[in-house]
Amino acid sequence: MAGLNLIPVTTSDYRALAKRRLPRQLFDYIDGGSYFETSLRANVHDFEAIQLRQTVLKDISNIQTKTKLLGDEISMPLALAPIGLAGLMRKRAELQAQKAATHIGVPFCLSTVSICGLEELAQQASQPFWFQLYMLKDRKVVTDLLDLAKQAGCKTLVFTVDLAVVGARYRDMRNGLGGGLSGLAKIRAALEYPLHYKWFWDVAINGKPLTFANLSGQVSNAKALDDFKDWIDNQFD
Repeated sequence: MAGLNLIPVTTSDYRALAKRRLPRQLFDYIDGGSYFETSLRANVHDFEAIQLRQTVLKDISNIQTKTKLLGDEISMPLALAPIGLAGLMRKRAELQAQKAATHIGVPFCLSTVSICGLEELAQQASQPFWFQLYMLKDRKVVTDLLDLAKQAGCKTLVFTVDLAVVGARYRDMRNGLGGGLSGLAKIRAALEYPLHYKWFWDVAINGKPLTFANLSGQVSNAKALDDFKDWIDNQFD
């Protein structure tokens, strides 16, 4: 894998390419988990332990993977889960993911803290998508988000209920994604972004606006992601 000049085939190939392409803060965010990442490792292990049973001399001419999920027929029992900050990984990444999900016939779920908002996705979507909602202390914000989702054509709500305590993400604390860096360490972290020139051109230059679109009307004078941080941290209920 020297030089990473490869055609990606497996998830580990895509991970290696992402690690090269993304600034460290963003790669750690999407690659990491909470605390010592014990649950993350256990989840990976459990999926790797699943094995397919080999059968032979079977008629496979009519095999199909279609099923019904929440009243909709989908091509396979799979959905694209909500990922916060996805639009920082690629240019308008939520739009790309929604388009890919539609192409293969599976549901796509948009995060509350997505970069692309409900209205932007609704303009592109040719089929309804799902919306993930956090319970926030300001119930009017919750109601406003539900109204936006309904106007965008969402028929399915994915409601997050396990956030009574936000898990500490040690990688984010070490690399300063959550703040706390100063001096030379802060400068080094900031330089990570323009030095990843392909990402910088794709996202930082051509992927704007880089804000939490679904929350832009709730945080006054917010122009960048950092402007939302304190508000979001204090709103989780």
